[in-house]
Amino acid sequence: MDTAKAITKEDIDAEIQKLGGQIVESRKKMVELLKQRSGEKVEDYKLTRKDGSSVSLTELFGDKSDLIIVHNMGTGCAYCTLWADGFNGEWRHLENRAGFALVSADDPATMKEFTEGRKWEFTCLSGAGSDFTQDMGYLNDKGSPMPGISTFRKDADGNIFRVAHTWFGPGDDFCGVWPIFDLLENGIADWVPKFQY
Repeated sequence: MDTAKAITKEDIDAEIQKLGGQIVESRKKMVELLKQRSGEKVEDYKLTRKDGSSVSLTELFGDKSDLIIVHNMGTGCAYCTLWADGFNGEWRHLENRAGFALVSADDPATMKEFTEGRKWEFTCLSGAGSDFTQDMGYLNDKGSPMPGISTFRKDADGNIFRVAHTWFGPGDDFCGVWPIFDLLENGIADWVPKFQY
């Protein structure tokens, strides 16, 4: 006689709820670790606007004490474009809490043409000619840009500190399509983002 207990819908729902709670707790621990490995003081880097003018990190804070910078690989990366397309719907919420900008690896003219074609409304800057991307650790060993995010805090004396940083990649917490695709029968399957569909 088989004494194994049949798994019920209620058992599955309870396990899903339990795992969901564990994910939330694990994410909190991960964020704390991300903050622990940063905290270094950074210089007031100069970046370039679409019109070619210079802007400092200090200026990007606006009237806030916190700043969010997205490290973007530029026009050659459909994945980076996917993340940035998502920020187009979120940037006002982000800017309500902190300064927010995307820093592209492209030169200002290329970045201007591409971002305007995508209709990105948030602040987009070029990091070309600045040590910012390299110093933040978002160039690989071959000197190619890598995608990710850095957060900064400015103290009362105007000193800037990096609070945390992490990389972007398929399945991360920074792009809403991944968890939605996970719910499909075959998950992400062989889907890859494209510039146009």
